[in-house]
Amino acid sequence: MNMYSVGEIIEMAVQTERLGYQFYTEMAERFKDDQKLSELCGTLALKEKSHEAVFNKLKETAGAEEIEGPEEFGQYMRALVESEFFIGKEKSLPSLEHVTSVDEAVDFALGFEKETLLYFIGLRSMLNDTTAIDGVINEERSHIAWLSRFREER
Repeated sequence: MNMYSVGEIIEMAVQTERLGYQFYTEMAERFKDDQKLSELCGTLALKEKSHEAVFNKLKETAGAEEIEGPEEFGQYMRALVESEFFIGKEKSLPSLEHVTSVDEAVDFALGFEKETLLYFIGLRSMLNDTTAIDGVINEERSHIAWLSRFREER
């Protein structure tokens, strides 16, 4: 059995939201000539900031409570955080030089949102009160829908 702190797992969610904010802010600036994408990225950046606040509140209530769980669950959560979407060479959002077109930005954003959603669903299973995380999960689903709709309308 692997012991881990709920607070540590939630802190990874906080970091994920910070990375999302960083990504969307950068994409809004990089693609400012595409008004629709720039506005969508600006909206998504604001959503990431509000999610960060939700997770910070959750972290305060969860504290250092440890949960005992199967080692595979801990490995699963770590694998998600260490995926290409979350951790680059310097333990932050990967270098985004490869994102040179609107289509690449949208594809990367969709992948990032899907990985984030998987992480949050895993996190949800660790919490006693799931109200806050359910709200974030629903918003993450809407982000995927917005990005998919944007891609279809291009």
